[in-house]
Amino acid sequence: MPSSFPNAHSPSPSSRPRPLRIGVIAHIQFPIRQPFAGGLEAFTHDIVLGLRARGHEVTLFARDASAEALQVVPIIEHRCQPLSLNDAYMAEHHAYMGLMQRIDSLGLDVIFNNCLHYVPATMAGLLRTPMLTVLHTPPFFELINAYANGRAAGRFCTVSDANARSWRQLIPECAVIPNGIDLDAWAPASVPPGDHALWFGRLVPEKGAHLAIEAARLAGMEIHLAGNMADDDYFRSHIEPLLGPRVHHLGHLPRDQLAKALAQARVALVTPCWDEPFGLVVAEAMACGTPVAGFDRGAIADLVTADTGVVVPANDTGALAAAMREAANKDRQACRAHAERNWGYELMLTRYERLLGEVAAAHA
Repeated sequence: MPSSFPNAHSPSPSSRPRPLRIGVIAHIQFPIRQPFAGGLEAFTHDIVLGLRARGHEVTLFARDASAEALQVVPIIEHRCQPLSLNDAYMAEHHAYMGLMQRIDSLGLDVIFNNCLHYVPATMAGLLRTPMLTVLHTPPFFELINAYANGRAAGRFCTVSDANARSWRQLIPECAVIPNGIDLDAWAPASVPPGDHALWFGRLVPEKGAHLAIEAARLAGMEIHLAGNMADDDYFRSHIEPLLGPRVHHLGHLPRDQLAKALAQARVALVTPCWDEPFGLVVAEAMACGTPVAGFDRGAIADLVTADTGVVVPANDTGALAAAMREAANKDRQACRAHAERNWGYELMLTRYERLLGEVAAAHA
């Protein structure tokens, strides 16, 4: 078992599925390493190590410069100088095309597609090797085109009922496996929390950190931000001018430091400006005993209960300010218990293991 999951338990040998040869296709915009660029990179890291720990032979196809423990087969190189948008688009296209053209020759039992690119989606129906695709986002232009007019091939799952509904017209048969987290790594603090709020995630417009800052100002509460500056223009224009004595940017934190910061916050703010397909930050916050105040976008309302937080209409910073004050008084033990019931890493891993086995067996 990987060191990041020290107290997790695998199924008993008698109930364990047969070992599989699994090829995991990753999103290749960023390397898979800490501090993670986002939830998809963290998911890929954890699922690869977890499946290997259960005895499966897992090959990860990802960007080079990923974590050494993952033993990545690189399909695209990390570049010190950023490419133009067109060059980056073509580089990703050719990277995925090259992989898909050779993947049938690798002797895999099943392909576990976790990328967001149209090439694996388009080519799935041409492969001999069966493929399970996880729909990590709502539908967007390239994947809509790839799956339109009955072209969807392979098996599909997604991370929430809300996201399954968004895909229903294109993918009517879609399993739902909620994301899971390491409940030992994301844990409550041994000391009482502070009086501040925490917002964490990628600092990009669709995550809405600027709205969290505005809500905290209206609530009269200090706010800490943790996350990578994935969009320099957004950070310089919408975040940096607001930093000051009551608005602190903690930087891009590795998982252990982020969990500590989260457990020390009075409330976590979740402010998506898009239809969030799951909301991993909600699960991580509650595992740390930290209640949530957030916008009702995508799956967020499905994750937050009356005992664990408050959800308000999207983009309403006044309502969010009131929600912050209310959520700050929620029972932190109830938050932790809710996370334990719903988002354990081992439960997620078992569900994926079974589904991957079904996909492989159906084409044996």
